[in-house]
Amino acid sequence: MTGENVVERTADRSEPTVEQLEHEGDVAADFLEELLDIADIDGDLNLDVRQGRAYVSVDAEGEDISVLADPDTVQALQEITRLAVQSKTGSFSRLILDVGGSRAARRRQLETLVDAAVVKLDEGASQASLPSMSSYERKLVHDIVADRDLVSESYGDGADRHTVIRRR
Repeated sequence: MTGENVVERTADRSEPTVEQLEHEGDVAADFLEELLDIADIDGDLNLDVRQGRAYVSVDAEGEDISVLADPDTVQALQEITRLAVQSKTGSFSRLILDVGGSRAARRRQLETLVDAAVVKLDEGASQASLPSMSSYERKLVHDIVADRDLVSESYGDGADRHTVIRRR
């Protein structure tokens, strides 16, 4: 990506193009391949563009990948990968990283949290608050809640931002 494209994208705050997102994915994959080599982990990287974001997934056989698939580790790897992409492209990245199916596992955990919140609503609570979580996790929660015909809103700032669920 040229410096001119970065300036244009930043100046008008437009969404990145598919081509720009594919480039982000390529840069991220190069960075992650180096990390996997350092850790001596054989992994397969898959790149995709979905919902205006580059998605990179790392899959591997055996227990080596399980060390990296811990949700906190995935979050940290995602952040340093985003920084590597930003350093290389000059643009902020909203890249999503999935390691060993960690995103699907986290979605199941969030569905369980929403189920518990629905029980509170069924027991008469006017609303139910979920713990603080990342913007991506809150987005997943909003999607899960909408699928269940409920309403959700996020409140708070920074690390304290959380989701509140209510009936329509």
